[in-house]
Amino acid sequence: MDQARDDRILAIIPAYNESARVAGVVTGATQFLPVLVVDDGSTDDTAAQAESAGASVLHQSPNQGKGAALRTAFHHALSEGYDAVVTLDADGQHDPTELPKFLDLFAQKHPDLIIGQRRLRHMPPLRRLANYLGRKSFSWAIGQPIPDNQSGYRLIGRKLLEQLQGGEEAGFEFEMEMIVICVRKGYVLDWVPIRTIYAGESSHINNVTHFTNSVRMITQIRRTRA
Repeated sequence: MDQARDDRILAIIPAYNESARVAGVVTGATQFLPVLVVDDGSTDDTAAQAESAGASVLHQSPNQGKGAALRTAFHHALSEGYDAVVTLDADGQHDPTELPKFLDLFAQKHPDLIIGQRRLRHMPPLRRLANYLGRKSFSWAIGQPIPDNQSGYRLIGRKLLEQLQGGEEAGFEFEMEMIVICVRKGYVLDWVPIRTIYAGESSHINNVTHFTNSVRMITQIRRTRA
């Protein structure tokens, strides 16, 4: 048995009103790992679809945001003794068949955080521009190149999971905060290439709120580093 299978690793899927897609993501992920879905206050049958596809489900109500959903799942993983988790989105933008890339790298090097690096040239033009500007600003603030700070396809080791219990961000910005904590603690950050998948799905991100929060975080990160 390889080292990846010796480690106890849990796939985590935060989900909000993704009844049309979540079952397919769960089915793909369960080929490699046990799956936990956090139903973040959905008003559709996301939870039922996830359970029918083979996932365990935690219910969080009302809707509290992706960061809060992830922290709930991380607490569960720690209490159950998992060595690491892999997070992927419920909307189909992350291909579950790429999970072995994360497992293999973790088996070889045991980094504390592995981020799936997307190919920016395959993004729609407006998303590509927003991602480019966000990535450059974040890299400047944190003081080192970060090839993809917004990808939600990640493997997080137990040591970092414990530190993230004290995270403050409730929304999508939690994923930026995760990198900051990893870097500032001197933990090991690594990357694997992943597919860039866009199929016209709607986003749950409020662009104005996300932009405002991102500017706030980048300003705070840079000020703290200085």
